[in-house]
Amino acid sequence: MIRAVFFDLDGTLYDRDRAIQNALEEQFDAFRESLNGLSRSTFVDRLLELDGHGHTNQGRIYEEAALEWNLDDTIARELGRDYRSRYHRHCRLADDTLSTFQALRQSGRILGLITNGPVVWQEKTLNGLGLDGRFDVVLISEREGVRKPHRAIFARALELSGVRSDEAVFVGDHPDADVAGGRAAGLISIWKRVPYWEMTIEGVPIVDSLHEIVPIVLGGI
Repeated sequence: MIRAVFFDLDGTLYDRDRAIQNALEEQFDAFRESLNGLSRSTFVDRLLELDGHGHTNQGRIYEEAALEWNLDDTIARELGRDYRSRYHRHCRLADDTLSTFQALRQSGRILGLITNGPVVWQEKTLNGLGLDGRFDVVLISEREGVRKPHRAIFARALELSGVRSDEAVFVGDHPDADVAGGRAAGLISIWKRVPYWEMTIEGVPIVDSLHEIVPIVLGGI
């Protein structure tokens, strides 16, 4: 029996790329006069590319873009500060996230979150999404000192939840950090399909919407 369901955050419980795109479009309008005649599409598309769906060096994105666009270092720093203050206003839960949580809760399942990233940033994301208090356990890589796909962070979630690995599911969008990482730690992985990653691991349940995991979990996989 599946007793616990753990989730990735970015790209799984909400559309991270959409939040970034909306924040960047708004930012472009605010900084247009300081961007050396860049077009909106050039500004937004290149920063999204440098972001790499969250799997690049996030601290250097504006620095790299500023070098390419011959922007002053001061503007790059201002853009970075502005983005950090602007992003979380654009985070929106997928429509079926809360109903999925409710169905799993009503069935007696433990809910957990395992996410990579800085504590302050990810806590702001949870707050912006209205997910504070929704999970029995929350593990953020910076606080834990270990990142997915390392098995230690999954093992810690299992220990805190009091379940065995074969009694737990991990749902995430990244084939390596989430699917392969969860599997290597003994959990049952479910891939939340996204258009920008390719799944090459065989035998992995795949869902396009979060609510699709409910019958999988309740059915025992």
